[in-house]
Amino acid sequence: MTSDLSPDALPPASSGHIRLTSHSGGLDALPIRWGAPTPAERGPVVGTTSRRSHRNVIGTHSGSYSVYRALAVAAGALSREHRADLTDTAPTDVVGPHPQWSEPDRIVSLDPWGAVTSDVFADRLAAGHDIRPTIAITKAHVILPEIADAIAQGRLRPDGRFLLDSGAALVTKAAVEPVWYLPGVAQRFGCTEAALRRVLFEETGGMYPELVTRSDLEVFLPPIGGQTVYIFGSATDLVNPEVELTARVHDECNGSDVFGSDICTCRPYLTHAIEECILCAQRGGVGLVAYSRKEGRALGEVTKFLVYNARKRQVGGDTAEQYFARTECVAGVQDMRFQELMPDVLHWLGIRKIHRLVSMSNMKYDAITGSGIEVGERVNIPDELIPADAQVEIDAKMAAGYFTPGQVPDAAELGKAKGRGLGT
Repeated sequence: MTSDLSPDALPPASSGHIRLTSHSGGLDALPIRWGAPTPAERGPVVGTTSRRSHRNVIGTHSGSYSVYRALAVAAGALSREHRADLTDTAPTDVVGPHPQWSEPDRIVSLDPWGAVTSDVFADRLAAGHDIRPTIAITKAHVILPEIADAIAQGRLRPDGRFLLDSGAALVTKAAVEPVWYLPGVAQRFGCTEAALRRVLFEETGGMYPELVTRSDLEVFLPPIGGQTVYIFGSATDLVNPEVELTARVHDECNGSDVFGSDICTCRPYLTHAIEECILCAQRGGVGLVAYSRKEGRALGEVTKFLVYNARKRQVGGDTAEQYFARTECVAGVQDMRFQELMPDVLHWLGIRKIHRLVSMSNMKYDAITGSGIEVGERVNIPDELIPADAQVEIDAKMAAGYFTPGQVPDAAELGKAKGRGLGT
């Protein structure tokens, strides 16, 4: 197909033709054998566009930012031929390899070797393959006012090792990009790979033709957000089921997590979990927060705000009785955060047991235990941390079967309007 753009309108490195797809693998593409026990047998994930004959996946690295990258190339700010200089970018902490990395179907949504590509695929890099990391591991200080408040109230005590006098918590953190092994993802969701590929193709407006034309490409780099892992204590202790592990798997909520909106319990639950993680590390254990980009139950922020309006304007006010119904009326589904892929990051870390899971979600609990990870105690959010406007959410979730050590609200309680109106 010939491009409608004139040669002068294209970035310097562009061709005058656009290749929509190819029905055969690139001559220089390396095979990927998912679940192989060694990186040499597994092969690298090559999602770069600098040399298309080397590509062995559908999509591109940092898929959720690929449009920004395209704009940078179109504007002439970024060369298509740029290669990342990975000098001194190696992980600060060693993660794996763990047995789960090669256990069948245990990890299907991320590349377990993604943090060490410059090491384990050094020969391929030297041979000219543009291989990019999909995981980065570094050190950081996490500073939250809630932690400073916990210190002031005596619930936390700085120790200079995990928590500083300034209120900063010392963590290891890892950024993880999604890398989907399509046969395994289809199996998790109980559908055929062909059906999954077709729906992905159609629901992205035909963005990735290779989903339906290249069955030989089994790995997809989807254009969605990834996740960030925060480790309080030693990452090596995560593997040992004898070492106490306190963990929370948290789904993104920009309004609450960042801006402190009080219509939900997301930030209070997150900061409570961080406090519990620090305490666990100070007891000789390790804490973990896995933060996933699934804004608004993976429905998006626009849909979430529409639901807020519907809840506040409905006849009878904002009630727990109608909490899930309002979402379903707008979105067609109560929740799209399907947790089937969530445990993968826990298996990447080598986790076999979570002693204290800071979560009320039955979906998360079922996904974790269903993947073979043992869970001991479940920790709910303390009542005093629930904002008044978020009581509707908590009542609805408890009535829906979410974990609670307390009393489940009855029908009369669920029918009470507890959320404030839009004008108050």
